[in-house]
Amino acid sequence: MRGAAAVLLLVALVPSCLSQERDPFAWLYNPRGHGFLQADSAGGECPEECDCPPTFPVAMYCDGRGLTAMPSIPARMKYLYLQNNAIRAVPDSAMVNATNLVWLLMQHNQLASDAVGEQAFAKMQGLDRLYLHHNNLTRIPANLPGSLRDLRLNHNKIEKVVPAELDQMENLTILYLHDNVVTDMGTSLKALKSLVLLDISGNHLKTVPKALPAELHQLYLESNAIDTVPEDFLAHVPQLQYVRMAHNQLTDKGIPRNTFNVSGLLELDLSFNKLERIPLVSTTLEHLYLQANQIKEFTLGSFCNVVDVTNFSKLQTLRLDGNEISRQDIPTESALCLRRAANIEV
Repeated sequence: MRGAAAVLLLVALVPSCLSQERDPFAWLYNPRGHGFLQADSAGGECPEECDCPPTFPVAMYCDGRGLTAMPSIPARMKYLYLQNNAIRAVPDSAMVNATNLVWLLMQHNQLASDAVGEQAFAKMQGLDRLYLHHNNLTRIPANLPGSLRDLRLNHNKIEKVVPAELDQMENLTILYLHDNVVTDMGTSLKALKSLVLLDISGNHLKTVPKALPAELHQLYLESNAIDTVPEDFLAHVPQLQYVRMAHNQLTDKGIPRNTFNVSGLLELDLSFNKLERIPLVSTTLEHLYLQANQIKEFTLGSFCNVVDVTNFSKLQTLRLDGNEISRQDIPTESALCLRRAANIEV
């Protein structure tokens, strides 16, 4: 009897010991090497080609398995990892049971827009993250759920963004659209009231998108074909702190005088453009990148209207290398105006 009691006691103690030594969420970060464990809890069995760890039964790992079609998805799943496969289509029928998904990662596949069902994502009312970057999409999928907060569509072949594709996404905070072939966005961003980060660099835009969301903090527009900016486009985004517009076609004529003279901006990157003068910026700006332009003169008035003990720029970083000026062109008064600049690269 004592032996049987000891065995029962040991069995009762083992799960408690394991829970102290091992993170049950480790499956999120390193699921490899555990393919022999298949969960068999309520909500459907795990497909043979995927891993469904018993320690995290709401996650299904199908990444890097050479899949060409969608696996069956048990209804209990909240986290689905399908990246790094060769999946070509997402028919509506493949997502019938996937109504509880919170994360859906499908980057690095071969998805084409015509092969993604109109209702494929519509019933995922709790979906928070959708990663579809590095595919062959030519448009944003239809009927995306309004619950989305993080949408990544970069490195596809998207040509145009229309308002109807984003008009339900009031909760979206992150939108990656960089490295596509977008030429026009119209007023498609108007509905994105919660958007904080927008990256549309590496496209074919000729103008700054209209109706930028008021809550935007970071705007990345590098490597487009933008040659002019509206004078008041930053006035409508008071939370904006980071603007990057390197590798465009900006000229002095295309930048109205007070465009970047706004107090909230902390970092401005206008490098690799066609500027001949330093644009007027606010004294609260901390980082300014103007390298590889055609600037011929160091104008201290671009940083400080008045130079004295109490009036000075908060600029910490100033890059002017790759222009047509030298260190000898920097006036001596700049030591007062730019007293916080640790290094001025010329």
